[in-house]
Amino acid sequence: MKAAVVHGANDIRVEEYPDPAVGPGEVIVRTKAAGICSKSVRVLLGEALPGKLPLIPGQELAGEISEVGLGVRGFFSGDPVAVYSAGLLGRSVDGAYAEYVRIPKEIVAAGGLVRLDEEISFEDAVMAEPLACTFAAARADRMKEGQHVLIIGGGSVGLMHLKTAKWSGCKVIVVDKNAARLAIAGQMGANYFINSSQSNLYDEVMQITGGRGAEVVIISVLMPEIVADCLRLTAKGGVCNLFSLSPETEAGIDNALLTEREITLTGICAATLGDFRKCLQLIKEEAIIVSDMISHRFTLDSFIEAVEKSKNQELVRGVITFGEMFSLSF
Repeated sequence: MKAAVVHGANDIRVEEYPDPAVGPGEVIVRTKAAGICSKSVRVLLGEALPGKLPLIPGQELAGEISEVGLGVRGFFSGDPVAVYSAGLLGRSVDGAYAEYVRIPKEIVAAGGLVRLDEEISFEDAVMAEPLACTFAAARADRMKEGQHVLIIGGGSVGLMHLKTAKWSGCKVIVVDKNAARLAIAGQMGANYFINSSQSNLYDEVMQITGGRGAEVVIISVLMPEIVADCLRLTAKGGVCNLFSLSPETEAGIDNALLTEREITLTGICAATLGDFRKCLQLIKEEAIIVSDMISHRFTLDSFIEAVEKSKNQELVRGVITFGEMFSLSF
């Protein structure tokens, strides 16, 4: 089969790779769509290389079952599915950027294979994983209807937070220095958008929130130096979520401000399977539209181009497509 394989730092090759063999309790999925996420791009650029190399990255996967291992019940060859990666795909086992993917028994046994109905496309299905992560964040943020939610960063992660916050009934403020990103945020329903290169961010947020600050602040950029400023923008008793900061990141925290304003500082490691299933259902029902997140489609042969565009922030969200993507056939 053909796959995008990481051999080392900045060493990505689209090449022939051994077909995966199905074992007991496992299934093989023929990939139909794989999402390009920032975490996968960091792996590809050598910033977070896994211990096992070579490795196929990618954790956002939808496709059709091609083989079913001994002992697997309820699934059959040809079934359309989305896969909850459980932190395994693209990290400790080969992931989604391949024509065929072996789904480990741990994922199958945990219910991480979710059969797709005809109302949801493979492309939309791969958006469930990043959307689920923002649902997990919303739970940690104690997000409630009517709150002001301030999202720092209008890239693909920030836009996913925007969709979740709007679904939750919140008033959303998106901050970025890129006018094009802010325009997209406005099209997707942001109540307010602030260009921080042209405005005084603190003054703008205080004017919008009546001097209170935002009840929820979500950092959707990898910029630890802004944490202190974000705490000042958080309302008394509010929550500041360090969503996009990696565990290795050190951020200066004003302990006095944190204590005096009784701010909760939180972060997210991963979404639950329940989050993933809920997001698939909301996408199916069109309660949350994700198709407008997909700005670029690539084939596996153009994978290196996709990585470059993602690295250079030239896309909102990219999807690697394998054959016909736009509808399921029954």
